[in-house]
Amino acid sequence: MSKVNPFEMAQQQLLDCAKILKLDQGVVDILMQPQRQIQVSIPVKMDDGTTRVFQGFRVQYNNALGPYKGGIRYHPDETIDTVRALSAWMTWKCSVLGLPLGGGKGGIICNPKEMSEGELERLSRGYIRAMWKNLGPDTDVPAPDVYTNGQIMAWMVDEYSTIQGKNQFGLMTGKPLVVGGSLGRSDSTARGGLFTLREAAKELNLDLSKAKIAILGFGNAGNFAATLSQEMFGSTIVAVTDSKGGIYDADGLDIAAVNDHKKSTKSVVGYKGLKTLTNDEVMALPVDVIIAAAPDEGAINEKVAPMVKAKVICELANGPTTPEGDAILHKNGVHVIPDFLCNAGGVTVSYYEMVQNMYMHYWTLDDVYVKLDAAMTASYHAVLDASKEYKINMRQAAYVVAVKRVVEAMKVRGWV
Repeated sequence: MSKVNPFEMAQQQLLDCAKILKLDQGVVDILMQPQRQIQVSIPVKMDDGTTRVFQGFRVQYNNALGPYKGGIRYHPDETIDTVRALSAWMTWKCSVLGLPLGGGKGGIICNPKEMSEGELERLSRGYIRAMWKNLGPDTDVPAPDVYTNGQIMAWMVDEYSTIQGKNQFGLMTGKPLVVGGSLGRSDSTARGGLFTLREAAKELNLDLSKAKIAILGFGNAGNFAATLSQEMFGSTIVAVTDSKGGIYDADGLDIAAVNDHKKSTKSVVGYKGLKTLTNDEVMALPVDVIIAAAPDEGAINEKVAPMVKAKVICELANGPTTPEGDAILHKNGVHVIPDFLCNAGGVTVSYYEMVQNMYMHYWTLDDVYVKLDAAMTASYHAVLDASKEYKINMRQAAYVVAVKRVVEAMKVRGWV
């Protein structure tokens, strides 16, 4: 089966929503494409004295609701279509949470695992030198994403501040606390997703304290999701996967021990001699909840979806389910918490970081968690209500809620 084009998938999801909302063609035409795409070449002096030129992108999808917002990814297989799709999903993600932000995304084609700290710093600063005219606290605010982190954001903030001649900590979110970061940012994606899972469990009469959970993608978000599922609900984690494969123990995994094993071997595979499973085999396990946290767009397709026995799928990753997979899951009664609702905790706390930067007053961890819980809970129920009103699946409902808000802003601004 050929690799799914994530942007084509995002466009198809939007077209489905446009039919439900009966949008005018001119509105659809605006929403189907990004407002701006920027590609830059970034020369970097490597440690061995040679110069390498890296390709960088920034896609600014729609700013009807406010400044563009979205992460920067460093990945050897980065493509403009992936960045386009993610910028579209960021637009809907900010909107479905009711945030005064638009959607954007950035990326650099590179392999950070093969680069030294000095090379990464020079690359990060070079990206800002190439992009700075298109970024700013009230224009476009990036954040960490795949293979980037708070340190990289700090270098970028420093480079931008140097160019501007003044501190501009509000340029980025996901920064270290000492330069204007927010408490609660590190686990916000997983925690926000679990708030929506809690609400879904109430709707489905699912007792999470007795639930068995499989986690696809035992990276940052998946790891937090495993730990928090146990802490918040007392759930049992029976399976986890990474890029090398998955493991399953019907009696439950010791997540701390699995973490230690992964740190020492670079994979969950081989833990206690458990049989190695493929992602597809894990999808078919007899579990109550699947948390899809692996960066593998379109993995839950028409071939995989019929195997799913879980009652709920939480999409912590972006774009894990194809439109064909969605239709099958909905028909089979699987409750999908769609990606740009489920994983919106990260951008929500990023927005809180922007607010704190703007008025130079910083919140306690409890402040952040209480606000995040309220925002995720309200958004989940807005989507659930739309799914019932229009008799559509949860992803279509999330699009309906999000797109209606963006279209309303476009109309009152006179764009259409």
